[in-house]
Amino acid sequence: MATIVSWITSRTRAAWPVILFSLSLGIGAAQSRLSFSEQVYPMLNKAGCQTCHFRDGVASATRLRFPEEDASARTIEAFGRSLVEFVDRGEPQKSLLWNKPTNRARHTGGERIKRGSREESLWNSWIQTLAKLPDAEVQQALAYRKAESAGTAPSAAVALRRLTHQQYSNTIQDLLKETSDASSAFPPEDYVDGFKNQYRSQSLSPVQIEMYSQSAERLVKRAFLRGDSRRLLPCAIDQGDARCAEEFIQAFGRRAFRRPLDSRELDLYRKIYRSEASHLAGVQAVMESVLQAPAFLFWMQESPRPEWKAYATASRLSYFLWNTMPDDALLDAAANGALDTPGGVERIARQMLAHAKARTALDEFVSQWLRFDRALGAARERRTFPMFSRELVLSMLEESRRFVGDLVWNGKNFMDVFRAGYGFVNSDLASVYKVPAPGRDFERVDFPPEQERAGILGQALFLTLTSKPEDTAPTSRGLFIREQFLCQQVPPPPQGVDTNLLPVSEFRPVTNRERLAEHASNPACASCHSLIDPLGFGLEKFDAIGVRREKAKLLFYPDVHEAKIPKKTVELDLDITGRIAGLENSEFTNSRQMGEILAASAQCQECVVRQVFRYMVGRRDTPEDAPLIRGVLGDFRRSGFQFQELLVSLVKAGSTPLPEGNSHGERDH
Repeated sequence: MATIVSWITSRTRAAWPVILFSLSLGIGAAQSRLSFSEQVYPMLNKAGCQTCHFRDGVASATRLRFPEEDASARTIEAFGRSLVEFVDRGEPQKSLLWNKPTNRARHTGGERIKRGSREESLWNSWIQTLAKLPDAEVQQALAYRKAESAGTAPSAAVALRRLTHQQYSNTIQDLLKETSDASSAFPPEDYVDGFKNQYRSQSLSPVQIEMYSQSAERLVKRAFLRGDSRRLLPCAIDQGDARCAEEFIQAFGRRAFRRPLDSRELDLYRKIYRSEASHLAGVQAVMESVLQAPAFLFWMQESPRPEWKAYATASRLSYFLWNTMPDDALLDAAANGALDTPGGVERIARQMLAHAKARTALDEFVSQWLRFDRALGAARERRTFPMFSRELVLSMLEESRRFVGDLVWNGKNFMDVFRAGYGFVNSDLASVYKVPAPGRDFERVDFPPEQERAGILGQALFLTLTSKPEDTAPTSRGLFIREQFLCQQVPPPPQGVDTNLLPVSEFRPVTNRERLAEHASNPACASCHSLIDPLGFGLEKFDAIGVRREKAKLLFYPDVHEAKIPKKTVELDLDITGRIAGLENSEFTNSRQMGEILAASAQCQECVVRQVFRYMVGRRDTPEDAPLIRGVLGDFRRSGFQFQELLVSLVKAGSTPLPEGNSHGERDH
C-alpha cells in the first residue's frame, strides 16, 4: 500500500483525474457483472439524462439518444452496449461518456453525475465494461445505432381521422353549397402535439355526437328552404322517382363518404328513402343519416379495403392540401387509376396546389403552427400598452398569414421565414414597428436596419403571444422556439419546485434577466432554464407587443387601480446577449441574428419538415418515420427550401411503401 501511495504522490497534479479514474475502474472490475437495464439505466434516468437526450429533447442534435419510454429491457441493454461508441477504449478517462455527465468537459446540462459519488463509481464500472468489449462484440453493439438510424420498424399508421371543426365546416360548404360556418357552435378543440388535428385528440364525446345530430338536421333543412335552389338533386323535387332517388343516393353518398357506397350501405339508404312519404322527405332523411354516419365524420387516411386504396389517397391529398373533401375530379382520378403511382400523385398534387383552396389550407396550418389562438386570447395592462387592442391582434395575424403565404406561393426560400428583413404592415402595425404607414393595408415594408428585426421572431405576433400581460417573458419565448422551431421538448418543472419569481417593486427594480437569475442558481431549475431562457434574453429589446425599446421601462402606479399616471418610472439597461445551447456558434443579440442561426441549422430545417409531417398524418413522428423525413428533407434542401416542393415530396413519399431494408432517401425522386 505504501508503494502505491509513494507512486501516486510522485505524479504531477495534472495526472490526478486519470489516477482516480483508474482506481474507480479497478473497484468496478471487482464487482459482479453489471446489468445495464436494472442498475445503470435507472441511475441515468434519476440523473435526468433522458429528459434532454431523446429524439425530441433539447440535446436531440447530439449523437446520444435514449430509447423510447416503452422500450423493452432487451432494447435498453442493447442501448447500453451501444454507448461504446462514446468510449475511448485505449484511454477511457478521455471518453465523452465519462467527462460529459460529470461535467469535467463542459456539459450544457451541468453535472448530472456527482463526482465522488456511488453513482459515479457505478458509471465508471459500466465504462470499464464497454472498454473491454472484444472487437466482434463492439460491432454487434454498434448495430443498435445503425438500426435506430435506419428506422426499420413500420411506422404507426392511423387509418381513420375525424374531421376537425374547420374540415367539417369546409366539407359541408362543398357538399351542400352552404355558406355559414357549420361548426361555429361546436365545443372548442384541444391542441395536442402542437395541432388541433392530431389523432389522440379526436375521440367523440356524447356532447359532440349530439352536436353532429343537431347540425345535420339544421343543415338539411336550410338546404331546401327555397326548394332545390342549390341544385343538389339530379331531378326536380316534384318529379322524383325511384331512378332519380337511386342516382341521388349513389352520387351524394360517393361525395359525402369520399368513396363509392358498398352494397350494404346502398340497401340501408334505399330503405331510409322509401320510409318517407315524399321524394323530398326521403332525400332529406337520407342526407341527415349520411351526415351523422361515421364514414362521413371520419375520413380514410389508410384504406381498410384494397378497392378503396385510391380513394384513401384522394382524401389524404384533399384534407392535407385543401383542408376539405375531394371534389368530383379528384374522386374521378381515384376511380380511373390516376392516383395509383407516385408520379400520378405528384401530378395531381401540383394541380391542387394551384387551386385557391390550397391557400386557405395553408392559412389554417400557419394559424396552428404559430398558435394564433394564444394571441387572440392575450390581454395587456392597458396603462403600459395603450396601443394594444383586438384590432391590433387581428392585424398581427394577417401580417403573418401574408408573410408566410408570400414565401410559399411566390417560390421563395422558406427558411427566410426566420430571417427576412420585411413585414406586411397596415397603419396599426406601422405604429408598433415605428415605420411610415404604407399606402395600402398590408403592403410589404422593409424594416430599418437599426430595428434589428427579422422574420417571424421579429414580428409583433410572435413577440405578443410569448409575453405576459404586463411584460415580456423570456422563458416563454425560448420555450416556443425550442418546441415550434426546433421540435424539442423541454421537461416540465420538477414537482414541488416554486416557479414564482421575486416580485419587482419600486424599491427593488430589476430586469427580467436579473429576476430569472434564480433559475441559473437553483440546480432544480438550471438544467432546463439554461436551455430556454438565453433564447428569450436576446429578444428583450422587443416589448410585450413587439415595440422596439432601448431600455426596460418599469412603471409603478399608486395603489389606486384607476390611476393613469405612474408615481415612479424606472429605466434599466438591458443585457441582450443570448445563445441557442446545442447549436455551435449560436450567440446572438437580436432577432435578425437569431433568425440567421435558425435558418442555417439542420435542426430547424428538419423541424419544419417534421411539423408539416405531423400536421399531414395526424400524429407525432416516431423513430420509424426518420428515413421518410430524411428523404423529404433532402428534397426540400435540393429545391432551395421551396415549401410547395416540401408538400409534394411528403404526399409522394406517403403514397410509396418503403422497400424492405431501404430508406426513403435512397429512392429515386
